[in-house]
Amino acid sequence: MSGVMKRMGMIFRAKANKALDRAEDPRETLDYSYQKQLELLQKVRRGVADVATSRKRLELQLNQLQGQSSKLEDQGRKALALGREDLAREALSRRAALQQQVSDLETQHQTLQGEEEKLTLAAQRLQAKVDAFRTKKETIKATYTAAQAQTRIGEAFSGISEEMGDVGLAIQRAEDKTAQLQARAGAIDELLASGALDDSSGMAKDDIAAELDRISGGTDVELELQRMKAELAGGTGASQQAIEGGANAQDAQRQQQGRPNFDKQ
Repeated sequence: MSGVMKRMGMIFRAKANKALDRAEDPRETLDYSYQKQLELLQKVRRGVADVATSRKRLELQLNQLQGQSSKLEDQGRKALALGREDLAREALSRRAALQQQVSDLETQHQTLQGEEEKLTLAAQRLQAKVDAFRTKKETIKATYTAAQAQTRIGEAFSGISEEMGDVGLAIQRAEDKTAQLQARAGAIDELLASGALDDSSGMAKDDIAAELDRISGGTDVELELQRMKAELAGGTGASQQAIEGGANAQDAQRQQQGRPNFDKQ
């Protein structure tokens, strides 16, 4: 069971990786990386500003303590000049306490100044890397865009792109349907011409069929008329001769008009 699950997991990861490859646009990835580098650079600059602010605050405190120390020294000197040794001793004691604070603040100031210099140097280096990455990013994006356009143009000319492939299939289907309709129309024309297909409406007839019907109809009428005349004349022999005579007359008439005698054939 575990082997099946591992295979399923591998197949899923492979398909997901393939889908991500199709969906990934290198230009968007480069822009995102550049944005992250700018955010990091901004954080470093903010850190430099914070350290510089702390250093400046320490400098203000140092100046204030040094001013107080100088003031206590002057006060002690004046007290000693007035014979107030006790006041002079107290002033010097307070000055000594301030000097200890000044020494501690100077140590912190040196530490912050060192950190500020390190962060400033790191920010400068990071700024140079970000600028170089930006230049490289724009170059890669331009190259990728040009290659993508060239590939699409080549695919369009060769007909292997998806869009041109769809157009080619549409043209092929249209040509196939047109050829099929042309073949069907030609077959129907041949069947109609050969008489294999009759017009159910009885309206469409070719020239030969119309001529045959006209001749046949006219012959039947003439023969019937001759037979009736023979009957009125009152004799079978006369009737037969009249019929034959009528037929011979019709044949002669057709020969004069240049028409073939289909009845004898």
